[in-house]
Amino acid sequence: MKTTKKLPPAFGTLQRLLHVLGAACTILSLCGCSAVGPDYVKPEPGVPSAWYGELQDGLTDAAIDPRTLAQWWSTLDDPTLSRLMERAVRGNLDLKNARARVREARALRGINRAQLFPIIDATGSATKRRNTASSNDGTVGELYSVGFDAGWELDVFGGVRRSVEAAEADLEASWENLHDVLVSLLAEVALNYMEVRTFQARFAVAEANIAAQEETFAYTSSRFEAGLSNELPVQQALTNLETTRSQIPSLRTGLAAANNRLSVLLGEQPGAVNRELAEPRPIPVPPLTVAVGVPADTLLHRPDVRRFERLLAGQTARIGVATADLYPKFFLTGTIGLESLSAGDLLNSASRASLFGLGVLWNVFDAGAARQRIEFQSALREQALNEYGSKILLALEEVENALVAYAQEQLRRDSLKAAAAAAQRAVLLAQDQYAAGLVDFNNVLVAQRSLLSLQDELARSEGTVTSNLVRLYKALGGGWEFQESTASEMAVDTQHSKPSGPPR
Repeated sequence: MKTTKKLPPAFGTLQRLLHVLGAACTILSLCGCSAVGPDYVKPEPGVPSAWYGELQDGLTDAAIDPRTLAQWWSTLDDPTLSRLMERAVRGNLDLKNARARVREARALRGINRAQLFPIIDATGSATKRRNTASSNDGTVGELYSVGFDAGWELDVFGGVRRSVEAAEADLEASWENLHDVLVSLLAEVALNYMEVRTFQARFAVAEANIAAQEETFAYTSSRFEAGLSNELPVQQALTNLETTRSQIPSLRTGLAAANNRLSVLLGEQPGAVNRELAEPRPIPVPPLTVAVGVPADTLLHRPDVRRFERLLAGQTARIGVATADLYPKFFLTGTIGLESLSAGDLLNSASRASLFGLGVLWNVFDAGAARQRIEFQSALREQALNEYGSKILLALEEVENALVAYAQEQLRRDSLKAAAAAAQRAVLLAQDQYAAGLVDFNNVLVAQRSLLSLQDELARSEGTVTSNLVRLYKALGGGWEFQESTASEMAVDTQHSKPSGPPR
C-alpha cells in the first residue's frame, strides 16, 4: 500500500495563508478594476499641414527616410565625422548621466509596482532561560519559535495603480530625455567638426593671401630700390601684409578651441582629436536634396516633445493618487507561528497559532488637506499641458527658422562665390595696370583687401551652410534612433519598458 508523507503543520498553515491572499487577489480583480481620478487622453495639437516658409534650394516636403533621419550625418559622406559620432555615443558623460537617470526611473517604477503585492516576513528565534531564584543549580528552559507575518494593502480605489501609471510615464519620459540628449550631442559634435574644418579653410585662405601679398611687397620693394617708385607703395604693401598676418593667431585660437570642445564632447581630454584632425579637409558638402516632411512628422520624431507628453501623462495619473486619499484603505493581515521546547519537535508540534484579519484606515477629517492635494496636482497637470503645447510651438518655430536659414545661406554663398571670383580678377587687373603705370598702387591694395575679405567670408559661409543643415536635422529630431543600432554598446538595460518608434 502506497503511503504519502504528511507535511509539517507549519507548511499547511503557510499554505492556508497563501490561499487567503490568493482569494483576496481574486476579490480585488473583480471589484477593483477601476481607479479613481481622470484617465489620461493624449491631446491632439492642431498643427499646419505644411511648412509656412517656402521650400527652396534642395528642400522638399517629401517623407523623410527613417534611416536617413537616424544617421543624417551619413549624407555628408565624411568618414571622419561618422567615427567621431560613434565615439561620442560611447564616451560622452552627459549621455552616460542620462542613461543613469533611465535606470533611476526604472527602479522607482519597480518600487511603486511592488506596492501591488503582499509583503511576507519570516521570523525565527531560539532562547535559553536559566532560573536561579530558588536554588544554586537553577532551572534551564529552551524555547524555539518560527513564524510568518503577511500584510497587504488592497488597492480597491486604484491609488497604487495610479502611482505605478505615473512611474511608468516618468520612465518613458526619461527615455525621451535620453533621446533628446543624444540628438543634441550628435548635433553639437557635427557643429564643432564643421567649425574645425571652417577654421582650417579660413587658415588656408589667409595663408594664400599672405603668399600673394608677400610677392606684392617684394615687387614694390624692388621697384623702390631700382628708383622706379617712392617708398609709399612699399609701406602700403607691408601694412597690407602684416594686417593679413595678424589674423593667423586668432584663427589658431579658434581652431584650438573647436578641437578642445570636440574632444570634451567625446568624453576625452582636451586635445585628444588634434592629431586626428590635423590634416586639413574640405568642409563637407550637403546633398542636393533634403526631405523635411510635414510638421506632423516632426512632432512624432522630436524627443523633447515626446518627453513633455509623457510628463503630462504622469502628472494626470498623480491626480488619481491624490484622489485615492479621499477613500478608505483596506489591509489584509496574517500571522502564523509555531513554538516548541525542543528544536526537533518544532515542525511537528501541535502547538501553533494563526491570526488573519481585515483592517480599514480612513482619514475622516483632515481640514480639507486631501482635496487641496488634488487641487495641487490638478494645477501641476495644467502647467504640464501648457508646457507641452509650448514645446510644440517652439519645435515648429525651430524648424521654420532652420529651413529659412539653410536656404538663404546657400543664396548668400552663391553670391560670395561670384564676388570672390570677380575680386580675384580685379586683383590681377590692378596688378597689371599698376605695373604698366596706368593706375595708382592704392588700387592694388583695395583689390587685395577685398579678395581676402570675400574669400574669408566665402569659407565661413560654406561652413555655415553645412552647419545650418545640421541644425535643420536637429530641429527635425534626427539622430536619436542611432541609439537603436548601438544599443549593445550602451550601459543601459533595454529589456524593460523601452519605448520604440513614434510616440503613442
